[in-house]
Amino acid sequence: MVSAGEFRKGITFQINGEPFVILDFQHVKPGKGAAFVRTKYKNIITGAIRDEAFNPNDKFENALIETKTMQYSYNDDGLYYFMDPETYELVPLSKDQVEDAMQWLRENDNATIKFFNDKAFLVEAANFVELKVIETEPGVKGDTATNVTKAAIVETGATVQVPIFIEEGEVIKIDTRTGDYLGRA
Repeated sequence: MVSAGEFRKGITFQINGEPFVILDFQHVKPGKGAAFVRTKYKNIITGAIRDEAFNPNDKFENALIETKTMQYSYNDDGLYYFMDPETYELVPLSKDQVEDAMQWLRENDNATIKFFNDKAFLVEAANFVELKVIETEPGVKGDTATNVTKAAIVETGATVQVPIFIEEGEVIKIDTRTGDYLGRA
């Protein structure tokens, strides 16, 4: 159990069985009336954000979020299968659950999967990936203006803005959080 008076950024808790994470909080002690905790929190599963004031003595159940590194195996009929490397168990996830991460994952790549009550709710690719460029326009000779970029399609199908000197077949490093090109691998 966690009380509202113990709230800090990043603490997870439950309200009516729904998991939430605290984004911001402020302990308020007005000159008149009782103290309260002004809290901004986010539903971990739906992403909905709420602002609410709690009595510092309000108690909430802890929300235990489990994180596992799993290997992406394959997709079939809109389901994406991830294998637990310890138990070799396959976990099927829907396109909605994996959509953001799939633009950076190839078969046999590792991903971080977060679970609440043994149900997966979020898939994250590694922060940095190295992918091969499969399609891009050739660079124009003499175009040496600074910060000139062009679109390149990598082997997972994602489109990344790259400098004009990058050619097809090169392996590039990408920051998956922003989708930015970081350099040649």
